[in-house]
Amino acid sequence: MSVLQVYSSLSSSSPRATISRTLQSIASAPPINPPSCKALIQLIIDDLQAVIIDGSPSRLIRDDALSALSAVKGLGRIPHGAQVLASVPNLKCLMTLAIKLETTPDASNEALKCVANTLLLIEPARTTLLSQDIDGGNICIELLQKSATPENTFLSSRILFLCTASHHQSASFIESIVETKHSHFPGNGTIIDVIALKLDDLIASMQAGIKMSRDAMTDLLKLTFNLLVHYPKLVPSELKYPALAGIPDDQKVMGDFWNSRLDGILPSLVRAFQTIPLSSPNPLTSPLTHIIHSLITIPVDSSSRAIWFGTLPHSRSTIPQPNSSEPTTSSLTGSSHDDQSTPKEHIERAISSDIPAGRRSFRNSPLPDSPSTADCASRAYELLDTTLTHFLPGDIDPDDPAVRDLCKIDGDTSLDEIVCPLVLLITRLCLGDDDAKTRIRQWLVPEDLDRTHPLEKRADLLGRCLRLLASVYHSRLKDSMGEMLYAMCDSNATTLAGYFGYGNVAGFLFHKGVVSAPPVSATFGAPPTTASGLPINPITGTVEHPSENIDMTDEEKEHEAEKLFVLFDRLEKTGALPPSQNPYRKAFQEGKMG
Repeated sequence: MSVLQVYSSLSSSSPRATISRTLQSIASAPPINPPSCKALIQLIIDDLQAVIIDGSPSRLIRDDALSALSAVKGLGRIPHGAQVLASVPNLKCLMTLAIKLETTPDASNEALKCVANTLLLIEPARTTLLSQDIDGGNICIELLQKSATPENTFLSSRILFLCTASHHQSASFIESIVETKHSHFPGNGTIIDVIALKLDDLIASMQAGIKMSRDAMTDLLKLTFNLLVHYPKLVPSELKYPALAGIPDDQKVMGDFWNSRLDGILPSLVRAFQTIPLSSPNPLTSPLTHIIHSLITIPVDSSSRAIWFGTLPHSRSTIPQPNSSEPTTSSLTGSSHDDQSTPKEHIERAISSDIPAGRRSFRNSPLPDSPSTADCASRAYELLDTTLTHFLPGDIDPDDPAVRDLCKIDGDTSLDEIVCPLVLLITRLCLGDDDAKTRIRQWLVPEDLDRTHPLEKRADLLGRCLRLLASVYHSRLKDSMGEMLYAMCDSNATTLAGYFGYGNVAGFLFHKGVVSAPPVSATFGAPPTTASGLPINPITGTVEHPSENIDMTDEEKEHEAEKLFVLFDRLEKTGALPPSQNPYRKAFQEGKMG
């Protein structure tokens, strides 16, 4: 007999052990044919509806709920099974079961897992769940607010994340949950206040090593990112740059607009950024990467400065170092796949935007009662240093195949995807706060920097940043790294070339429209000499030594001239050098060469 026939033959008078064995066999059975699968799912759902919700006769009793829902979950992992669960009556039944079985947490969670799997496989079910017939979104918010374990938080967050993935499908729901205050929420707050509270709870859970705390924070942050990105597009929001006035919603770049109703999330995000245990040797793994994605969307300005950078004075000379006492983990428990649209495309658009960080007010955000040492600039710099040290050990060329192989160890990903969001965050910190910009620059290129050797060959963060500017393979990271260095140099080409040498930044400046070396000037902040008074070569950024007379024969001079001619000709043909800037072409045109 098939499992469908076996289950259909059961009745309320069947031995409980027989019913239990049947449900277990269904949960562990290989996939069955679609018609039987659909019929069996509906039979089990109808029995659960009868015994748990309607109080009518059924094959099952309340104690069978966990096994029955496990069977439904197994059958619903394939699309034709999930299609049955995606109907209004069945989704409503599952959400009702999650509420009515709260005193049996495992069974309640199993019902939510069935819903989450259905929303993942059947996208229209997300809109169905938010409909007035079910009101599943608000039910999940209530469950999130009441969640007492990381698994509860994970499941509620996962469902809400899937439901808010597209602002086109969930616009009214997103607006409602951000704006609606609830008397039984913390401080009569909204979903933002609930998320902030749960983030703080999960920080403690992660520090204690509680199971599923990482997964729970990851999906809670995915939900957070959806709200931070979509809500400012749906309602009148403050422009962070006047030129954006009148821009269509579908062309808005992440972080260009902000709404004060979202202010309350920043303190908890900063606390998480500062304190969650880091993985090793690569710290940029979830949930830290998702914290960074959310922070990128939030403006950095004077009114939020105490939250971003703390309230205590900062040292500009002490370079941030990893905290050896900080708990780390070399492997993450559980897994949380980015099954839905990720922040990647939003971040790519933000990287290509030259618009400065916003100038919003965070007056409504809670400030610490005592001086805070939290400093996002220091933390971000430390993370960048640690990450690039891992992926670009020593003075390795970023385009070396070994670098790509190392990235694949952490998953099928690239250095662009891993590092770009952090670089973009540092760029926005530099654009939004002058003190942070100065400190980051002085950490990277301190006044006493050893400039006796080529900067781009250094086996430290400075050398790695400059080598990435010449990368061919990591094109997005190359561009975002250039923007970060440009921002920390006051967005001034002369200052950039003065600190790092025009030769190292020429390609980046060329793409920004600066086609020749900017004039050397100390008025823009870049030092013309080292701390010991030695002149700095504006092309290399290293100490300029007096030129030595080199004895060359006429034949050797002609050979060197030919090499230079070939070099400039190649640069002109590839478009890296405009014809008007080719010294050989200019010499021919002016009749200086026969």
